[in-house]
Amino acid sequence: MLTGIATALGLGFVYFIAAIPAGVAAGAAAWMAALAAGVGYVAGAAVVLLAGAPLREWLVRKLKIPVERDPSKLVWRMWERGGLLGLCLIAPVTIGPQATAIIALAVGEKPRRILAAVALGVLPWCAIFAVLTAFGLKLVD
Repeated sequence: MLTGIATALGLGFVYFIAAIPAGVAAGAAAWMAALAAGVGYVAGAAVVLLAGAPLREWLVRKLKIPVERDPSKLVWRMWERGGLLGLCLIAPVTIGPQATAIIALAVGEKPRRILAAVALGVLPWCAIFAVLTAFGLKLVD
């Protein structure tokens, strides 16, 4: 059981999609694997957020992200459409927690808001993957 929890926690940090099924395969109950994967996922964002402002300044310079809102730039068009919560809802199955935190920092969001949104955004995915895993649904053969 501890191996399953550790597996889900570690994979949640780096590759959320596989975390819950791997945790269950390693011996954890689906709900425990989902909880551990969610904690690992949020920890992935927290590690990035600990770097804070220096990381934001470096990213803005390196990625040439426009700090002023300019609707002609792709980053700002995406941000206007979905905002922080939209980004955090799709992140578990797309870019992951670290990239989510980096993008949100780069566009000027506060670290506490980012961490709260990341935690809320992973909840539905934890429930979905836990249920699918508990019922033994195979997505890939």
